[in-house]
Amino acid sequence: MDQEFLGLLTAASEAQLARTLPAGTDPRRVGREVRRLVAGYVGESKYRDDPAILKRLQQLSSELAERQHADGTYDIGNLHSPPDTAFLIQDLCVVWELLAGNEPAATVRSVVHKILEKAGPALASGGVHTPNHRWEVSAALARINHILPDQRYVDRIDEWLAEGIDAGPDGIYSERSAIYAAAVTNPSLLTIAWLQGRPELIDFVRRNLEATLYLLEPNGEVDVIASRRQDQLHIREVSDYLLQFRELALLDGDGRFAAVARGIERRGDGELGDFLAEVLERPELAAPLPQATEPPTEFVQEFPSQASVRIRRGSRTATIFGGSDVPEVGAIASGLSINPTFFKLRQGDAILDSVRLAPQFFGTGHFHSEYLRRWSPSVVELGAEVAAPYYQPLPPERRTADGRYALTPDGRFYAAMDFGQRSKDYRTLRTAITVAEVENGFDLTFELAGSEAPYAIELCFRPGGVLSGVVAIEGSDNYQLESGIGVYAVGNDRIEFGPGTGTARVAMDPGERYRMLNGSLMPDGLRVYLTGSAPCRQRLEIRTA
Repeated sequence: MDQEFLGLLTAASEAQLARTLPAGTDPRRVGREVRRLVAGYVGESKYRDDPAILKRLQQLSSELAERQHADGTYDIGNLHSPPDTAFLIQDLCVVWELLAGNEPAATVRSVVHKILEKAGPALASGGVHTPNHRWEVSAALARINHILPDQRYVDRIDEWLAEGIDAGPDGIYSERSAIYAAAVTNPSLLTIAWLQGRPELIDFVRRNLEATLYLLEPNGEVDVIASRRQDQLHIREVSDYLLQFRELALLDGDGRFAAVARGIERRGDGELGDFLAEVLERPELAAPLPQATEPPTEFVQEFPSQASVRIRRGSRTATIFGGSDVPEVGAIASGLSINPTFFKLRQGDAILDSVRLAPQFFGTGHFHSEYLRRWSPSVVELGAEVAAPYYQPLPPERRTADGRYALTPDGRFYAAMDFGQRSKDYRTLRTAITVAEVENGFDLTFELAGSEAPYAIELCFRPGGVLSGVVAIEGSDNYQLESGIGVYAVGNDRIEFGPGTGTARVAMDPGERYRMLNGSLMPDGLRVYLTGSAPCRQRLEIRTA
């Protein structure tokens, strides 16, 4: 048994139990709090057998019983939600298992048992919203079935699994999200494999963890530029993957996975106390890890399922992304990859979180690449063409005397113009961006052809460093590189960029969809702009030191 690992989780658990759950918290968070309390109450913690903890358990479990609907579900953001209920139920199943034989907590366990009895049929018949919900519901059913065997639960699991696991050959799930891979899909598949005797599901987790090795940043962040979920615009750490890397390291004797797990433990990322309950339930997860071996640090790795390329050279990493859903779907919405960032770079602590391009072209917004082509291992082309129509008069047979026509979409806006019945004249803008790795950095070559259009290139650096060589833009908290070379430095780590392109001010245009809702895709950080006007060819040199 890895006592150092258990001690780390126990200390993290104790820190969690020193905090108070806010009033009015949703049932899912209450369920997680119950699991945290039980882990402290039954583990080798200073809270073991603590009467105050038992009292809180009794209060919270009763609250959960009261808030459960007659149909077995809960309101957690969504009303009478089977998938949200499944998240809660997984935690309560662990609670039920850990309280076995604990006489003082027998009433808590009895309350939890009744909740599970009511929830099982709801999960066996209820629907879902997203791809990962299928596996979360199936894992919850596998857990309930382990406690309250029922063929309906097994049949429902088989029904969901028969749809096929939504993973590409490169190990990336369809949502392309580190949140849902780490917190939902991977742990759910491992739970089903364990409780339902489905070892073939482990391979999907293994391949996803293999992919994650190439998405890791040196500081433990995970690249999420391609995500279709909310993490696409946020920073995500690898901490949620801890037990997955541990379990597969132990199963396969994989030193790379062991190294990632050790890195998480060493940094103390995230809420590590949340893992204590699972380790108490399955002590084999706390076995000593195999000898750690360094994960990949020198590579060019392509992910075809999300049209991205990752390049790492020791402490320097870069991401090139051409897999936005916007060109294909023609919309900006939840569940789509809409992040307009197409390049990222970091050198140690100096982090360039995004490079984006926005022409001022009929309100079509940021550049979103329609493809990614590799011309050599580390030379990549991105490109897109956008077109804006001018409409001709309706043909005679489509005209009406009262002037009332169908309210139809143009692609940017709606109007009562029956657009689909009109011939069109187009203005077009074609953009190609070549990203080429060179010594100590990258060259980004922009080629814009077709219509005349001013544009802005935006570089957004992570807060915490110092910019030099740039000019503050009056009336904003932004900067412009007018000439020469700009520098962003954090300690001894530097990113140099340029050359500047003059003094013309061109605002980043988020597009008609965002302006209409007073929205923005402006990233947080130190934003530096270079400007130009199409048609043109421009090169941006980015170097690290």
